[in-house]
Amino acid sequence: MPEILSAATAMDAVTLHVEDLAGLAAYYRQALGLTTLSEGDGVTVLGRGATPVLVLRHTPGLPRPARDQAGLFHTAVLFATQADLAAAVLTAARHPRSHFVGSADHLVSEAFYFTDPEGNGIELYADRDRSLWPRHNGEIPMPSLALDPNDYLREHLTEHAVDAMTGARAGVGHVHLQVGDLDGARAFYVDALGFETTFNYTGALFVSAGGYHHHLAMNIWNSRGAGPRASSLGLGEVAITVPDREELDAVVARLRHHGVDHADDGRTVRTLDPWRNAVALSVADAA
Repeated sequence: MPEILSAATAMDAVTLHVEDLAGLAAYYRQALGLTTLSEGDGVTVLGRGATPVLVLRHTPGLPRPARDQAGLFHTAVLFATQADLAAAVLTAARHPRSHFVGSADHLVSEAFYFTDPEGNGIELYADRDRSLWPRHNGEIPMPSLALDPNDYLREHLTEHAVDAMTGARAGVGHVHLQVGDLDGARAFYVDALGFETTFNYTGALFVSAGGYHHHLAMNIWNSRGAGPRASSLGLGEVAITVPDREELDAVVARLRHHGVDHADDGRTVRTLDPWRNAVALSVADAA
């Protein structure tokens, strides 16, 4: 039984439970340049090109998650170029319903952080070339260094990138979660699912497949000691793709070995982490 996920593992669209479906869909179209890929039955799928980024599921009546509850910290949207990132940062910053919360040079990437109108965290980022990523004692350090948004826009923003924004490539690069403890997160995401640890940071764990800096991060900065989630708005499901059914079978074998409950419908394996964050793994061409 392989102990780690294939290097071809990737993140897929993040599902959010939302209160105002029309309003939030409009926000993501206007602020991030996403387009509607499908809609109906209370679900709107938004993305860039044919790549889904967010699945918004209308779930009225649920409370907003508390700040110290397990769940979503942010969905990180990865852009192919610095110009594409700059265009998205500009439109997000200009949107009246956006809340800008910061920016950072992480050495592996340059990132800008927002929250949407329902309080869901968003990271917009572009990677540096892998040859430039720092390495130390088998880890990929990701410090948070100063990154001035205005300087970044002056250097990288182009009129063409703004005009062509909805056609530029983008997708979910990673997902950052709030959890109750890091040992439990490591047992689930590393030991059972098969991700590899890339960076241990104060109060946070970063993991990936195939040597990426991180596909998932889990932190306890606001949620130390949090128990299983109650039903709320916000995170619905984290979706991951693997290259083939053989890889999915290896995931199932690890989940069984570690006593983790799961459901397998032949196309997708669904499970819950210790805080009831839902995770779905699918074969890429069957998603």
